[in-house]
Amino acid sequence: MTDQELEILKYPIGRFLKPSEISIETIAESIECISTFPSRLIAEVLPLSERQLDTPYRPGGWTIRQVVNHCADSHMNSFIRLKLALTEDKPVIKPYQEGMWAELADSKLMPLESALKMLEGIHARWVVVLKSMKASDYKRTFIHPEQGKEFFLDVNTAIYAWHCNHHLAHITTLKKQKGW
Repeated sequence: MTDQELEILKYPIGRFLKPSEISIETIAESIECISTFPSRLIAEVLPLSERQLDTPYRPGGWTIRQVVNHCADSHMNSFIRLKLALTEDKPVIKPYQEGMWAELADSKLMPLESALKMLEGIHARWVVVLKSMKASDYKRTFIHPEQGKEFFLDVNTAIYAWHCNHHLAHITTLKKQKGW
C-alpha cells in the first residue's frame, strides 16, 4: 500500500482545514452535524455483525467497534472541555491517551449499546449548550498543554463536526469496500 493510499484510508474526507473565518453559518452547520451524528452512526453500525464490528477500517487501524468507542471517549472529553471553557478563564485541559484508551477492554470487547447511548446523551446535552451560547462565548478558549496553544470554542466546534464526519467516513468507506 502506498503512502497516498494509506493517507486516503486514514483521512477519507481529508484532514481538518481550519476556515479562515468561523461564521455564524459555519457554527450552525457544525451544530447540525454534531446533533445528527449519533443517529447517522447508529444507522451505519446497528446492521453489522460482531465479525464486521471487529474489522479494522485500514491496515493497522482501529476496528469499527474501537472507532465507535473512541467517538464516545473523544466527544465526552470535548463536551467537558467546552463546559470548562465556559465556566473558567482559559482552563488548561487534561489530555488523554486516545490510542491507549482504544486498547482497553471496554473499547475492544463490549457490545456497542453503551457507547451509542453515551453518544446520544452527550450529543443531546452538547447541542443544548452550543445552541445557548452567545457569539462572545464562542471566542472563549481552553489551553491544550500537549499542543501548547489555545483553542477557541468556535474552532473546536468546527473540529468536532469534522471529527464526526471523519470517523463516520471510516465506517462507510469500509462498508463500501467490503460490499456490506
